[in-house]
Amino acid sequence: MNAPNPIAKILLVEDDPLVRKPLAAALEAEGYSVTAEEDGAKAVDTFTHGRFDLAVVDVMLPTIDGFEVCRRIRKFASTPIIVVTARIDTVDAVVGLESGADDYVRKPFDMTELKARIRALLRRNSETAEPSAAETLTAGEIVIDPMAYRVWKRDEEIELSATEFRLLLELVSHKGRVLTRDILIENVWGYDYLGGSRLVDMAIKRLRAKIEEDPASPHYIHTVRGIGYRLELPPRDDLNATG
Repeated sequence: MNAPNPIAKILLVEDDPLVRKPLAAALEAEGYSVTAEEDGAKAVDTFTHGRFDLAVVDVMLPTIDGFEVCRRIRKFASTPIIVVTARIDTVDAVVGLESGADDYVRKPFDMTELKARIRALLRRNSETAEPSAAETLTAGEIVIDPMAYRVWKRDEEIELSATEFRLLLELVSHKGRVLTRDILIENVWGYDYLGGSRLVDMAIKRLRAKIEEDPASPHYIHTVRGIGYRLELPPRDDLNATG
């Protein structure tokens, strides 16, 4: 068994039985517990009433599409999500990431690569859930409790996905330093990935929308053009102005 956790539960959402059945069998052979659904709305209902460690969601689904499945799951859960798209261009990938997915793969996908991404996301999620520090971390008005897996801004709790939490933790832990996209991919997602630039940029966009007063003019997460991102503390006057 190669799965990091033999009892990890995966929700597989795919309407094509020629893809769904062999994929479910392959994941079960890895030691995962797989629940397969072929309908978007039914998948959300199944997720709501179950406990899952990861979801693999196809874009094209009956009733509601994979993007809406991601959005609905993200309203109440930080569970890692991988979206699957058959489109050659990046449109579906971008929309999927903006909808809350942590990663994406294109059909026809390589099973070895998909398994590697699943293992990496499960491992990173497990590592984040374990206590990593005894004290809270602060950056301006942002407070992170790594042990409780919680984030606040001005005493208001911010709901982050597992990947968004790890990304913020990585930036705050290295505040003032420029982190390249490759470093963020390795430390947050846990693997080398050719599409890493878009993956990181979309995750940063979602994170800014949650922690910045004006995501278009960020105080905290700054882009270092052509390189990566840097978290800085905003000037004290800016903090007072937003309070």
